[in-house]
Amino acid sequence: MSIQAEAVPKPKVERLPALPPPDTIYRPIRKRIHLAFFLAFVAAPFTNLMRFDIPRQRFYFAGFELWISEFAIIFFALMLLMFVIAASAIIHGRVYCSYACPQMIFSEWSQDVERWARRSAQRWLKSASADLKKALELGLFYGVLAVASVFLAFVFTSYFIEPRDLLGRLVHLDFVTVGGITGATVTLITFLDFTLVRQKFCTTVCPYGYIQGMFQDKHTLLVSYVDGVGEAKDCIECKKCVRVCEMGIDIRDSPFQIECIHCGDCIDACEDILRKVGKPGLIHYTWGETPKAVALLEPWYLRWGFRDAKRVVILLILVFYLTGLGLALSLRRPVLVEINPDRSTMFKVLDDGRIANLIRLKLANRTGKTAQVRLWVEGLPGADLALPANPVVLKSGETFERTVELRAPYVENGQDVHHIRILAQSDAARRSDAEDMTFITPLKRK
Repeated sequence: MSIQAEAVPKPKVERLPALPPPDTIYRPIRKRIHLAFFLAFVAAPFTNLMRFDIPRQRFYFAGFELWISEFAIIFFALMLLMFVIAASAIIHGRVYCSYACPQMIFSEWSQDVERWARRSAQRWLKSASADLKKALELGLFYGVLAVASVFLAFVFTSYFIEPRDLLGRLVHLDFVTVGGITGATVTLITFLDFTLVRQKFCTTVCPYGYIQGMFQDKHTLLVSYVDGVGEAKDCIECKKCVRVCEMGIDIRDSPFQIECIHCGDCIDACEDILRKVGKPGLIHYTWGETPKAVALLEPWYLRWGFRDAKRVVILLILVFYLTGLGLALSLRRPVLVEINPDRSTMFKVLDDGRIANLIRLKLANRTGKTAQVRLWVEGLPGADLALPANPVVLKSGETFERTVELRAPYVENGQDVHHIRILAQSDAARRSDAEDMTFITPLKRK
């Protein structure tokens, strides 16, 4: 005797007049933002928006060429970038994962390529065998991803090696030097990421999703499913929200699943189906437990995420970081000037009777073009610096460092210590650099 399980009745769908499309469809918006961040990712190393040049020990940020000795500014810039990501997590939840993370952008793109390859093989070989269609599909898929892997590996490696130098290595298929080996390794890793890893990286390796759980509170932006119970339940079990989810989860289970990146694809899917039967969607962006209907009536600053004192403080800290970095970059001297006395010899009497003190001079051109630095002395009549040329011409990135003589006429019955000032004016700077020091002469000339 067999016992058959009772079939679960499907929910009855009450058909009402179709509703107009929703005001906001999130997937096209997200894809446009993906494109903007992808273009920024590609452009950044070539425009010096942000790039480490490891061989030359330079850090490029917002067009500025920072030397490794300027560690304070570099540290401040990196801290700002880290804080922006952390602040976005606290205020807007997983918005970085869904809208800006390169891993997510490239993972979704590789899935789109896979679907395009499948459709193309079916369309081009309609009457061919299944094996031939599969071979064409794999050929298209792997071929496109191989080219994309080389390109993206080149872009990524350009963040650490000068792009023109790296391009020469790529053209000559350099697999011997560190730059060539790095490029080849990154290409292989990128290809494997496209074909095998994808979103698995987000759920197994990346710590950001787990850290998000520490940042999250009752005001964090979430994608929430809200439905009635029993007869009042509006979900028709179409499961389109599950099918479109790039992470392969069911948002109806919980908005706090570690895999959920709150991209909004399930919102579009639910709206698309339920509006056809005359009902609004059941999935929405919400600020914690605040219902959507209530959130729409709140002041603008609450709807932008600044819902409590903690978030206002985060905004103020972000403004502080931006202001501090802006001041540091604006006060930065394009040509570094360091002038120090060399007291290994107090003074020298030259053959022509003048007195000389030794000066340690360092000039470093930290701009991207040739600069000229003119030096002169105030407070000591007739004094000059024994330079090969004045002004000193410095090519981009060039450093002039040597010990030179500061020479001045001997004054009979004069004082032995003169307080002077040495000034240096670069054509790349709006103001001169000045260094106060002393010039020592003998009371009596032998």
